[in-house]
Amino acid sequence: MTDLDRLLATLDPARTLDETSARADEAMNSFPMPKAIIEDWSSFQDLMTRFCLHVQKAILRLYPHCGGNAEFDWSICREALKREYGASGFKAAFEVARTGGVYRVLKIVAHKLSEEYGAQEASARAHHFLNRLTAEERIAVAREYLRKYGHLLPSELTEGSAVRIVENFAQVLKEHPRLIRRLRRVGR
Repeated sequence: MTDLDRLLATLDPARTLDETSARADEAMNSFPMPKAIIEDWSSFQDLMTRFCLHVQKAILRLYPHCGGNAEFDWSICREALKREYGASGFKAAFEVARTGGVYRVLKIVAHKLSEEYGAQEASARAHHFLNRLTAEERIAVAREYLRKYGHLLPSELTEGSAVRIVENFAQVLKEHPRLIRRLRRVGR
C-alpha cells in the first residue's frame, strides 16, 4: 500500500462525508422541533441560528454547552441557504417556512453543513499529507493518482500531461470523496 493509498483510505466517503452526514442527522433528530410554520422573520432567524449552532456542535463534536455567536451562526446558515436557493436563499427559505416547510428548511441546512464540513475534513487531510512532501514527491503522487483514477476524471483535465490536475492536486484530493461516492451510487 502506497502513501497515496493510505491517504485515499482516510478520504473515503465513509470516513468523511458519511460521518459528517450521520452526525448532522443526529443533530436533526435531537433538535427540539417547533411548530411546522413560522410566520415572523425574527422567529425564523432565531430558530435557524440556534439550529445552525446545534448542527455545528454535533458535526464538529464540540462541547454541548459551548456558546455560539448569533451573528456568526446566522452568516453560516445564510451561506448554506444561498447554496441551496441562490443569492436570496434566506428569503426563499423563509417563504418555505411560512408555508409549513420548517422541517424541510432545517433538513437542507443540516445537509449543506454536513457536506461543507465533510469537504473541509477531506481538504485538511489532503493538505496535511501534501505539505510534508517535496515538490518532486507531490508531482510523483499526482501522477500515481492519475494512473489509478485518471480514467474517472474529465478528459479535458487529463489530456496531455494533465498539468491542471498536477497543479491543483489538493483540490482534486478534496473532491475525491465525492467522486467515490458518486461511483458507488452508480452501482446501486
